[in-house]
This record gives sequence, structure tokens and C-alpha cells, in this order.
Amino acid sequence: MSLPEPITTCLSPAVHYMVCKLGFEIKENYDINNFVSKRGEVSWRTISERVCYLKSDQSIDYVKSVQLLGPVCESVHLHLRSLTTEQFEVQYALWFQWTNATELFLEVFGVLERMQVTAIALSLMKLTSCLERALGDVFLLIGKDCPFLLRDLLASQELAGVFGRSVMNVLRVFIGSPCGLNLRNILWHGFASPQEIPVKYCSMLLFLTAGLGQLLKRYLVQNKFSLVHRPYITFSNLEELDIFPDINYEVLSLTEELAKRSSFVLKIMLPFWISALTAFRQHRYADCITLLLPQLETGLRLLFTTVNKCPSRLLTAEPSSLYTTLDELTALPEVSLMACTGSRPSALSMINGFAAGDLAVSLQMLAKQLTDEEINQLPLILGEPAVEFLWDFLNHQEGPRVRDHLSHGEISLNEFPREIANQILGFAIILLCRFSEEEEFVTLKEHTAIKLLITCANCYSSRFHPIARLKKQVLECMKSISSWSELPVVSKEQIQAITGYKRCTEMQELVSLITGILSQLQHHLPSSCYILDDPLNNLLTEELLTELCGMQIRTLYCPRSLLEVLVVLRQIGAQCHQVSEQVIVCTEMRYKQWVNKTLHSRQRHNYLRMLKSVKFLSPVLRLILVLITLELNNIHAICQENPFEYQQYLKFLKSILQYTENLVTYTSPEKNKWDETGQLTYRALIKMKTFNERKLTLMQLATQKKMS
Repeated sequence: MSLPEPITTCLSPAVHYMVCKLGFEIKENYDINNFVSKRGEVSWRTISERVCYLKSDQSIDYVKSVQLLGPVCESVHLHLRSLTTEQFEVQYALWFQWTNATELFLEVFGVLERMQVTAIALSLMKLTSCLERALGDVFLLIGKDCPFLLRDLLASQELAGVFGRSVMNVLRVFIGSPCGLNLRNILWHGFASPQEIPVKYCSMLLFLTAGLGQLLKRYLVQNKFSLVHRPYITFSNLEELDIFPDINYEVLSLTEELAKRSSFVLKIMLPFWISALTAFRQHRYADCITLLLPQLETGLRLLFTTVNKCPSRLLTAEPSSLYTTLDELTALPEVSLMACTGSRPSALSMINGFAAGDLAVSLQMLAKQLTDEEINQLPLILGEPAVEFLWDFLNHQEGPRVRDHLSHGEISLNEFPREIANQILGFAIILLCRFSEEEEFVTLKEHTAIKLLITCANCYSSRFHPIARLKKQVLECMKSISSWSELPVVSKEQIQAITGYKRCTEMQELVSLITGILSQLQHHLPSSCYILDDPLNNLLTEELLTELCGMQIRTLYCPRSLLEVLVVLRQIGAQCHQVSEQVIVCTEMRYKQWVNKTLHSRQRHNYLRMLKSVKFLSPVLRLILVLITLELNNIHAICQENPFEYQQYLKFLKSILQYTENLVTYTSPEKNKWDETGQLTYRALIKMKTFNERKLTLMQLATQKKMS
């Protein structure tokens, strides 16, 4: 990938002027006593007087406001620089406690003393994310649903009620609007290089955060409120994120050389890469990834604009114009899935507030197509494994969503796991290698550590797409059901000794129905599977499901209809698992009560009814799991169905879902309606058999297509 000429900035002319020049045009020296008292109290009145408003609609005049606030920022910066660490802590440390990150803000003050540009940019990124989180906590003092976007949070009536509208408008000039300095977003999206961020803006935001603490203290005392901080998000199941081998010092040194030569890295951004690698060496994993994620976005944007021949989109744009961020990687079908599940969308599935207007219709950086006619070349250049990795780590709801959580202050920076930092850095190294000079790449590929990284990257498949999660869910459920055979039960002799005990008369009929459905599914199963004398135990096995779940299914660019079906399939799987867990709990509890002779006569009979039901529930639940998995393996056949067929298919799935939901109710400790489960199961099996006979399943549809 070659660039026509060296790139000196990723900021558009207007944004560059706003950030780098506008706040320096007025050359005035303000007395700091105008803005802070000798006791350290911030004078919001004199600061907010510098915010100007348009006569037409009284909205903020961002250009004039930045111009007038520039000298104030300079005065504040010189004031903070004049303080020793001890003086700063005495005067301001108390007022950072409301952020739940006092140490971070004290650390930012230390960075101001050193004046290292990359550290200043890093401090601003961390400061703004923690400030956003703290403001969200304040919002929840009186509001219910905290706005997801920073711009909406700062414009909310709730924060205006606590701090005052004029105070919020000061903040909006710095971080809350694409029309202003927009410091948070130009850094987190990788548009600003280290030398383009004036240090005085970092000082000003540090100062304003202390001022907010003072205002909040008064509000809390007056209203007798106490501020409650939301708990940080912790990453679970880190073993699922184990893709790349551990990155050692040798690989880090090699990566530093790679970053200096790779065309994936803009030279103006190289200091960020070097600092990220240094942070990893020093075990500062949150700092490493905070620096690295925006640079991955910059590199991908560079690739996107190069391969799609749209160089203008490398730059930030004015609020009314289109430009490209990694938030655009989310294709519309994924948003549809959020609507289906009702889950809170990730930052990448929303428009981040980076631009005003209807940016939601903008092109997606990793979408399949740019327009109806044009194919997006970036996914083709990256390859499916790389695109899957990006979706998994940044966007899928059940993935780590690293950039989302980190940039919104939802993670404890001191506890950021090395495991995740290792994976993102490993992926970054792969991109550096891929877009190095050919001769250099050939040499690198021979390095043992790099060769292993490349192999791991090429083998990657999604772990957090709903398809992958359904596979995991099916196998976990099957493992749970398989454990039933190890549960303690009373002997047959003891059962038969119970007065009034009746043999199960419907078991044989249910077994016959299950066997019939298995016969219908036979030629959709792997060739190694065939009906044996005891199909219920010999065919519906963990081994079969493991083999079925091992089949590759395309996960990129799934249409809405497919995602809707996935939602229902996952709901069915979840209900099956809950039934299994309830059976395990009830069986163990009742057996213990039986042995201890604490069951009343009615409870003993109910326990025996449960044991009879378990005999047919096990094969039925396993059959449903096999059916789910076969449908999953043929799920792309849903695209062949017309609207009527699609609705009929959804209706069938929802009837199975209804059956499993009823099973959950009937097998719960509160209900214990074990006799009813037989009648319920019979009706459900009839529906399955009938639907299969009509050849309306996805597996049958896919088979018909192959034969035609």
C-alpha cells in the first residue's frame, strides 16, 4: 500500500484550525484569580461568560467560544504548572473524589509537569472517559436511563439541574459537540496526532473536573443525596479470548521496528505506537490498548480510503459532512439483532456522536458494500479472519467490546487484563506485517514467533457472533443433560413398593414419535450416524452434537431474517438448559429427602412422577438440540424463503419455544407438574413430525437446493 505523498495531519482544515489555532488567536494574559479563589474554588460564572451564543437560535457559537476560552485555558495551564505536586493535592485532590478515579487525575497533573506530547494525549483520553463515567453516575441521581452518547449526556436536563446549563455548555465546547474542539472523539478515533493537541486543553479539563466536584458537593449537601458509583465491568471467560501466544520482549522489539516501516502506520502517528509498546513492556495494559485502538482505527481508515479510492475520507470532516470512523464497522443487520434481543447496543452499533445529522446512513467501513453497486474492498483485503476478529473484540454484544467499555470509562484501568491486551497487540502486529514491504514481510514470516502469530490469525473464526454462541450454548446444554445419568435415584424395588404406583403408559408412544422424527432427520446427519437398536441413547449423543457444531458456518454479513431466527433458536436452547438444570436440582434434592425419609406421601408420588418424566425428557431435549444444530448448519437457506414461508417457519420455531418455556414452568420447584409434561411433550413432538413431513425445515430446503 503506497501513499501519494506524506500525510501531515488527519484533521480537516476547519477542524485543524479549531483545535490547533483558534484558541491562540487572542493574546491576553488573564489573572488566574478571576477564575479560581485562593481557597481553590472555581469561578464558573467568569468562565461561562466566555461562552458565546448565536443570535439566531441561542445555540452555542463554538468558534467564538473557543476563541475567548483560549486565553482562559492558558491562564489555567500556567496556574497548574506553578503548583507543586503537594500544593495541587492539597488544593484539588478532594474535588476529584466524585469521579471515583482520584489517582488518575493526580497522575494527569504529573503528566502536565513533564510536557510529553504523547502522554498528554493519553491523559486526555483517560480523563475524558473517566469524566463521562462519573457524569453518568451523577445523571442517575435523578434520571433513570443514562444516555449512551456523551453529547446527549452533556445536553441532558438532569445534568443541567445538578450543575447548571451554563456549566454544561462550557464542557460542550471542549468535549461535547463535533462543532467544538471535540477533544475526546478526535483522539479516541485516531484523527489527532500527539503534537496537535494543545496541552492547555488538558489542563483546562483537569481544572474543570475539580470545579464540577465543588458544584456537586453543594448539590449533594442541599438535597441530602449521596453519589453511588456504578460497578466497573469485568471481563469474564478470558480463556475464550486466548488466540495469540504470549508476546515477549523479543517480539515487542521486532514490532517497534515494524511500526517504523509498515505502511499501516502514518509517520505522524508513530509516537503513539512506540508509547503503546512501551506501556505493554511496563505492564500498563490499559494504557497500551488506549493508545493502540485509535491507531488500529487510523490504519484501517487509511486502508479503507486507499483501496476504495476515497482519500478525502481519511480526514475528519465538518459536522454536516461524511467521514469514516471504526464505529461504522457495524452493518445494519447487527443493529437489527439488537432490536430482536432488546439488549443495550454497543458503541459500535450506534453513531457515536462524532458528527451531527443523519450519520446512521453513512457507509460502514467494514460493510460488504459501499453502495448498491460498489463492493467495499477493505474486507476483501483484510480477509474474513481479520474482519471476524474486529467484530468479536469490538462489537458483538457478548464479546469483550474493548473499545466501547474502555472509551466510556466502564473498566477499571488498574485491572485491565494482560490477556486482552496481548490479543489486540497480537492482531496489530499481524496488520503491521501484512502491510509491510514484500521483501521485509518474507523475512518476517520466517521468524518463529511471527510465524506462529500469522498461523493463529489465519485460523481465526468468530467466537462471539450469535452463531458461535448458539453452538457453545448447545454443547453446554447437552453436557448438562448428559449428567442426568449420574444423578442418584431410588432403586426400582423401592419404586414398585410404593402403594398406588403406576407404570408409565405414555413412554412407549413418545419413544415411537422420537424415533420417527429421527428417521426423518437421518439423511441430514453425518454419514457416520445411522439408526441403531437404541437410537435414543446411541444417536442423540454428545459426540453427534460436537461433530455437528464443528461444521463451518458463514457469519459475516448476516441478513436480518437470519438474525431473527437465531434469536429464537438461542431462546429455545436457553430454555432447554434451564429445564435441565431444574431437573438436576430437583432430582438431587428429592433423593436426599427420600433417603432422610422427610418426604410426605404426596411428595413421594410426585418424586416418582418426576423420575418417569425424566426418562422421556432426556431424549426429547437432546432431539431438540440436534434439530436446532441441523437448522443452524443450514441457516443461510432462510434467504431462499418468501415472506409467507418465512413467517410459517418462525411460527413453527416459536411453537417449540413455547413448549420449552412451558417445560421450564412445569419442572420448576414451585410447580412440580410432572404429569402435564407428558401431554405437553406429545403435542410438541406431533408438531415437529408434521412440520418435517411438510419439508419446511431449513435443512430440507438446503437439500432441495443442492438436488435442483
